[in-house]
Amino acid sequence: MIDLEALCAERGLRITDQRRVIAKVLSESDDHPDVEKLHERASAVDPKISIATVYRTVRLFEEAGILDRHDFGDGRARYEPAPEAHHDHLIDVETGRVVEFVDPELEALQRQIAEKLGYRLVDHRMELYAVRLDREEKS
Repeated sequence: MIDLEALCAERGLRITDQRRVIAKVLSESDDHPDVEKLHERASAVDPKISIATVYRTVRLFEEAGILDRHDFGDGRARYEPAPEAHHDHLIDVETGRVVEFVDPELEALQRQIAEKLGYRLVDHRMELYAVRLDREEKS
C-alpha cells in the first residue's frame, strides 16, 4: 500500500483534513476508483467533503505526480496511487474490473521491439481489454 499522505508531505503539499481523508481512501483502495466512487468513500468518513473538493484534490495529487489517471475506455477517469514499480492493466470490459499484472517476458519483448525499430524504450503503458473465457463459452 502506498502512503499518499506521506508522499504529499514529501512533495511539500499542504495537507488539510479533507485531503488527508481523500489520500487515505486512495491509499486503501484496491481498485481504480473514479471521482464519484472516491467521493462516496471519502464522504462516508467525512460527510462535509464535497465532490468539488475531491475533483480539486485529485487534480492536485495528479499534478504532484503522486496519482496516476487512467482512461480504461468506460468514459470515466479512474485513479491509482503512482506505483513504485511498473505494472500493466487488464480490463474486463463486461464488469470494468481492472487486474494489474507484471510479465517479465512481455517487458523484454517490448524492449526488443523498440530496439528492432531503432529505439530505446524509456516508458510505456499497456492496457489489455478482455472478456473472461468462461463467460465467452456461455454466450
